[in-house]
Amino acid sequence: MSNDTRDTLNTIKDDVRDGADEVKHRAQATGERLSRDVQGDHMPLTDRIASNVKEAGHTIAADFDKTKRDVRHSDDGTATANVVRED
Repeated sequence: MSNDTRDTLNTIKDDVRDGADEVKHRAQATGERLSRDVQGDHMPLTDRIASNVKEAGHTIAADFDKTKRDVRHSDDGTATANVVRED
């Protein structure tokens, strides 16, 4: 197997892994948001704060996975971050 083919396969494998991780993190962030919406005022303040922190962590991890793919496919090895949050 040539180096170009091996590099292409490794890139595809890494893209699939990062894409799956991004989807997983975005789903977990949405789950945290839905949990707060469902429980509403019945959720203690400390639990709401913890949930917000968890949601932010999952969103950051998802954005990081997306950025890794963007960097991998940019021409010069750098990517421009076009992160748009939809709250």
